[in-house]
Amino acid sequence: MLFAICNPAIASEAQIGLALRILCGFGIDEIAEAFLSNKDTINKRLFRAKEKLRIEKVKMELPSENEIANRLDNVLHIIYLLFSEGYYSKTQNQILRKDLCLEAMRLGVMLTEYERTNRPKTNALIALMCFHASRFSARQTNDPDMSGLVLYEQQNEELWDKALINQGRHFLNLSAQGDEVSSYHLEARIACWHCMKEDTKEKWEDILQLYNQLLLVNYSPSVALNRTFALYKANGQQAALVEAEKLKLENNHFYFMLLGELYKNIDNEKAKFNFQMAYALAKTQTEKQGIQEKIDGLS
Repeated sequence: MLFAICNPAIASEAQIGLALRILCGFGIDEIAEAFLSNKDTINKRLFRAKEKLRIEKVKMELPSENEIANRLDNVLHIIYLLFSEGYYSKTQNQILRKDLCLEAMRLGVMLTEYERTNRPKTNALIALMCFHASRFSARQTNDPDMSGLVLYEQQNEELWDKALINQGRHFLNLSAQGDEVSSYHLEARIACWHCMKEDTKEKWEDILQLYNQLLLVNYSPSVALNRTFALYKANGQQAALVEAEKLKLENNHFYFMLLGELYKNIDNEKAKFNFQMAYALAKTQTEKQGIQEKIDGLS
C-alpha cells in the first residue's frame, strides 16, 4: 500500500503526508512536526491531494515493477518518519513508541526481500534503525526522581542490545555496495559511532565531518543543530557558541537547550535563560521535566 499511495499524480510531500495519515495513523500534529510545518498547511495539502486523486480517478493499486523503483525514495522516507516519530515523539507525552519503531523496521526488512527494492540506501536505513533501536532499554527509566528520559551520556551501556548493534553493522556493510551515498548512509555511520560510548577526539571529529557531508546532501535545521553539538564535542564550547549563535532557531527548544549547555560554566545566567526558553517551547511534559532538571542543576 505504501507504493500504491506514493503515486506521482500528486506531489511528493502530499504522497508522504497521505501515507502517514492513512496508512501509519499519524495525526495532523505529527505530520506537521515531520514536515516542520503547521496544521493548516498540512490539512490543505492533504485535501488537495485527495481531491486530485478523486477527480483524476487514480486507482490505489500496486504499480508495475519498473515504477516500484521510482517510488522507493518516498517509501523509504515514510518508513524513516515512522521510526522517527516512534523513537522521539514531539507531540505525545511518551518517551518511546516501540510499536511504531518495530513496524518501521519490519517494513524496511521486507524491502530487502525484493530485488528491486533491496538497494544500498534501503540497507543503510535499516542499519540506522538498528543502531537507534539498540538503545531502547537504556533510554527509559522508572526512577521517580528523573524525567523518564535517559540522555545518551547517562545511559548504561550494558543495557544496549549488542545483537541489534551487530545487525546494524551487517546492514551498514551491505549498504556500502555501489557509488551512492544517501543521507541514510551518513546518518547510519553517525549512529554507529554512537554505539561506541568512548568520548574520543577521533569519534567526534569523524561525526563532525559526517554532519558536514549531511548538510550538503540533505540540509535541515536539526542537522545544522546536531552538527553544532558535534563541533562542541570536537573543538570545545567557544567554537560551537560562535556557530550556534548564527543558527537563530528561535522556535526550536532543542536550539535553546544546546545554547544552555554551551553557556554552562561560561555564563550560568545565560545558560539558565536559554534553558528557560527551551522549557517554554517544549511541547511534552517529559521534555519539560528534563529541562527543569538542567535548570535546577545550575542553582
